[in-house]
Amino acid sequence: MAISDKGRPTQPEAEHGGGLSIAALRSTLAGPFDARFATGSTSVITGASGSGKSLFLRMIADLDPNDGAVALNDRSRSAFTGPEWRRHAPYVAAESGWWADNVEEHFADDQRDAARTLATRLGVGMEQFSGPVARLSTGERQRLALVRAFVLASPVLLLDEPTGPLDPESVGEVEALVAERAAAGTIVVMVSHDPSQAGRLNASRYRMANRQLERIA
Repeated sequence: MAISDKGRPTQPEAEHGGGLSIAALRSTLAGPFDARFATGSTSVITGASGSGKSLFLRMIADLDPNDGAVALNDRSRSAFTGPEWRRHAPYVAAESGWWADNVEEHFADDQRDAARTLATRLGVGMEQFSGPVARLSTGERQRLALVRAFVLASPVLLLDEPTGPLDPESVGEVEALVAERAAAGTIVVMVSHDPSQAGRLNASRYRMANRQLERIA
């Protein structure tokens, strides 16, 4: 936390100029992080397991305790409630969580048509979309968790190993949709263990090491 010229603590300010700006973001476990992700950009973060990649995304999403400043298009995260912020910057975990018995229950009524279209595009049929979560394979759960985020049409997507459990064909379908969203102006920040994924997505490359973030390309 910075100190003002009057000796009182002040909060750091995220960089202005649009996009997703992060300043002095930290917790007791990781950081501080400073970064700016431009509108329409895709950024891929690699690094060893336990290096802090997921922590970083969860801190941006305000799911874990953190200090510092985050702003979206010059509007501070603190101006949003937690649920509002996560509709603007949804986080998709590497292992998705489900809180209702049936898949459709995870979508608002006015989202379901769009969700069905996205699910079909990602290779998940209507039988799975209309059925119980318990019958889904690991890959189907992951693709439907991505649909939950994509259907929000949010300005930011925080994706934690989104294609980890998927077969090559499904990976290509997800990457194509991610590229489309970025081309339309969405900011995509994703964790990946696939060294070639950043190249396929024409993404900026970052490495997390010792819970510090470094841009490498």
